[in-house]
Amino acid sequence: MITIIGMTWKEMLRKKVMLLTLLMTVVFLIAFWFVASTLGNRFLGISTRIDPESAEFLIERYVTGGVILTLGFFFGSFVVAFLSIFSSFSVIAGEAEQGVLQALLPRPIPRWQWYAGRWIGFVSLGIGYALLLFCSILAVTRMHATIPSDLGSLTLSFLLFASVVPILISISMLGSCYFSALGNGVFMTMLFGVGWLGGMIEKLAGSFPLDQVVIKPLMTIAGVMSLLMPADAIQRRMLAEMFNLSELQGIVNLNRSLGPFAFNQVPSNAFLLYAAAYTLLALLAGFWLFKRKDL
Repeated sequence: MITIIGMTWKEMLRKKVMLLTLLMTVVFLIAFWFVASTLGNRFLGISTRIDPESAEFLIERYVTGGVILTLGFFFGSFVVAFLSIFSSFSVIAGEAEQGVLQALLPRPIPRWQWYAGRWIGFVSLGIGYALLLFCSILAVTRMHATIPSDLGSLTLSFLLFASVVPILISISMLGSCYFSALGNGVFMTMLFGVGWLGGMIEKLAGSFPLDQVVIKPLMTIAGVMSLLMPADAIQRRMLAEMFNLSELQGIVNLNRSLGPFAFNQVPSNAFLLYAAAYTLLALLAGFWLFKRKDL
């Protein structure tokens, strides 16, 4: 299995997937730097009218940091998601079409070990990249505003941020047992888009003063979309944990400043358990299908 994991890492380097991802990350961080700088300068303009020793000053600086972090992780989650999808969407169908699997699997290696090795290889690289991006977004924001400093909250936030990687890779590898490489790429992109759209519906429904008659069906549709793909909902929970929303209610109103990016609906612990079961079921189904797949 270790050989398969190493092969996966070498493949990612050989195909220049990681190199391209890192180059695009640099471009993203440069753009994010200018956004953070602009919002930070806006805070400096406001802070001239506020006593630096007052609680209002600290709250405004914290809110500015919250807005910057929310924007950073909103776009950062797309980068992590697409790396997870496009690194693994053709792992079975694509290699079967090229004859790679037919040459490799007749050797004395159980299919489940090959599948597990590929899964671990993709997930480990994705989580490593997520850690790099997570720390980079925090570092850029720290230069222009205040960020949460509680180590426990940051650790939990990172675990939630990175948990999207095994979810997407498990579904992507499962889909590769069913669809062609191109078909699975389209399927995964659309499925991720469904989850994202469900999250946006929840955000917008909570941001505008709509009648309950309108909100109820919208929230039902958004909930179903989040169940089909829980990645976006987990990102909302990640931000809620990072900002300790449950403890800051009544002190800081981040949603007022975030506008359409506000997270009025925060997924519960039960939803996190559902997401874990969703991932495990997809992984086990992938093992089962690949074992029976006719190559």
